[in-house]
Amino acid sequence: MRPRVIIHNVASMDGRLTLAPGVDLMAGDERWAAMMGDLADPYAWARATHDPQVFLEGSGSLLNPVGAPLHDAEPGPPAEGTHFLPADVVSAPGRHWFALVDGAGRVDLQFTEWPDPAWAGWHSLVLTSRAAPTAHLARLRDRGIPYLVVGETRVALGRALELLRERLGVETVVSTGGGRLGGALLRQHLVDEIDVELLPWAVGGRGTPMLFDAAPLTPEEWPTRLELLGCETAGEGRVRLRYRVA
Repeated sequence: MRPRVIIHNVASMDGRLTLAPGVDLMAGDERWAAMMGDLADPYAWARATHDPQVFLEGSGSLLNPVGAPLHDAEPGPPAEGTHFLPADVVSAPGRHWFALVDGAGRVDLQFTEWPDPAWAGWHSLVLTSRAAPTAHLARLRDRGIPYLVVGETRVALGRALELLRERLGVETVVSTGGGRLGGALLRQHLVDEIDVELLPWAVGGRGTPMLFDAAPLTPEEWPTRLELLGCETAGEGRVRLRYRVA
């Protein structure tokens, strides 16, 4: 049994999650900041509404190169199930997680807890696969960052979600990742609700990341049917939409 999964994103009116291919909004962009207007914390509404134990991000949102390997000799790949869940981190009262899907072990996380007093108690957690270099996993252990090894060459999302519930007691996950993570969750039927806050701007652009970047539907596949849960206007012309997956 897996936790409830909600996709939550802030997007332009035409569903773009950034301004152009390769534009990293976490590095800052004055155009997107202007589009956001008075929406200072895009996570605030999701936290207040869903009270999730996990915010889920994809590696593309935080991609930065890892450092030099910690060991001269690189052993074979880790066995699936060789998780690292230190008791002093996992058992902390009220523990919440900022979880990163990083099957290839490409992201060099620079923090263990979210570096903002308003997010005290939110700890890094990595969902990875057997493709992750063992030196990268050693680096995570040295920093006290827990991880789950699930899947061969990429993260087996369904099983990873089940483990979040089984091992960490997670009941609600809010995914704020990019289009590739959202598309993977959607195609694997792992989404229960989709919440989108639309900005009153149109971006356009071929290849600009969108809400769900997934493989095209085959002739036998149907689009995902949604049922409207709510629609409300927010500040400065924004519209907040909530849909339940039928």
